[in-house]
Amino acid sequence: MRPEGYYEHFSMSITDSISRLSGYYSRNGFAATIRRASLAARRALFSNRMVVFYCDLATQKLPMAVPPSQRKVEYIKGFAELKPQDLHMMTSFWNPELAHRNISERFAKGAWLWLIKSGDDLAGYGWSLRGLTIEPYYFPLASEDVHLFDFHVFPQYRGQGMNPLLVGHILHGLARNGVSRAFIEAAEWNEAQLASLRKTPFHQLGQVSSFAIFGRKFIHWTGNENGERPQETKQGGSNAPAMARTHEQ
Repeated sequence: MRPEGYYEHFSMSITDSISRLSGYYSRNGFAATIRRASLAARRALFSNRMVVFYCDLATQKLPMAVPPSQRKVEYIKGFAELKPQDLHMMTSFWNPELAHRNISERFAKGAWLWLIKSGDDLAGYGWSLRGLTIEPYYFPLASEDVHLFDFHVFPQYRGQGMNPLLVGHILHGLARNGVSRAFIEAAEWNEAQLASLRKTPFHQLGQVSSFAIFGRKFIHWTGNENGERPQETKQGGSNAPAMARTHEQ
């Protein structure tokens, strides 16, 4: 059975990719765009697995994430709360129209936006959504599960531990709000992001890839003890997800 909205998501993904590529071309020119497209193609063909991580907030004791001086973390529940200068930072480095649309859609679905700042300047951000995901996911989430997604640290702040600090604060905030488990993923080629996540309370669940045969989408798990996939647990369950091998969506 395909996820609800599968074909709509596939169509929008193509449109978004074209829009992003067009925006990149307008800012960086033809040669840089060709290099970027070539790199994306190589990653899609040869490094297309995602590494999925989970954190059991109901049982794990989280270390306190104390920000250094001049750093702070904020969370926002609606577009109206987002300061103009922060919105500009989030949308100016790629397609502004598409970025505005994505932000609006995420808030409309109940997502929270988490900002990490250095002084008054935005250093990075990430999103969280409870009980569901913005895009079709690899397994169903329980009502008390949260998906963390779309994290970004601006170039001038990279290498300063911003992402682990932000993730740690988010996990503390989610635990205080009764969340049972948190999930996040990173592409297998993204060594910087993987190294960053391994500095947080997240634990690697496995590697996952998807493929289609005769119009049917399949999910395949590797890199965990049983070669299996997560299943939804009862609300409030605190066990690590049970798993099952390749399955169809």
